[in-house]
Amino acid sequence: MKFGKLFERAAVLGCDKVVTGHYARVEECDGEMVLLKALDKTKDQSYVLYMLKQEQLRHILFPAGDHDKQTIRKIAEENGFLNAGKPDSQDICFVPDGDYARCIEGYAPGQGFTPGNFTDINGRVLGTHKGIIHYTVGQRRGLGISAEAPLYVHHIDVARNEVVLSYNSALFSRRVAVEDLVFTTDRDMPDHIRCSARIRYHHAEQPGVLEFGGSSGVFTFDEPQRAV
Repeated sequence: MKFGKLFERAAVLGCDKVVTGHYARVEECDGEMVLLKALDKTKDQSYVLYMLKQEQLRHILFPAGDHDKQTIRKIAEENGFLNAGKPDSQDICFVPDGDYARCIEGYAPGQGFTPGNFTDINGRVLGTHKGIIHYTVGQRRGLGISAEAPLYVHHIDVARNEVVLSYNSALFSRRVAVEDLVFTTDRDMPDHIRCSARIRYHHAEQPGVLEFGGSSGVFTFDEPQRAV
């Protein structure tokens, strides 16, 4: 929604470019625009900009992507910006207190908040959870289930309103289904490509093979990854 509305407004105002503060870069290569990582790898946000296509990339600028965060702060300070020394945000901007569950409850009352069963991967009931919205794959804390070894969220069964738990060893897998594939290129693509992928923002990208048709497919990592 954000970029769609920005480009709509830019067209109304007769602007040729949309400029944002994302840490990413855009360059032209062989006649096409490519989305690149920021020079400051600790702040890189190219991962969350996957949906941008050629037409958008041709009309967008990411000036922060060519600098590290300290340089940006220095530029802001030299130009009198009051927030030049503002601490980095750690949470989603519209959830300032970090309570994601309460935020979602406010927008979608009752959805995902109904208590249900904790089960193991064999279907044995282990206890009662407080609503699936409170859990994520790989989570250990806050489960309240006693066991001979630490338990983690293996997966969430939305249809059955169950949170399935397992020991850490069962969290590793190589294959993951992917949806909403977007390629920045307009050229024809083969049905499989070798590349790297990551499964969450702070996950170090890992090599593997993507097999796909249309906008969905399967990515197979070379080595098993935790909590896919």
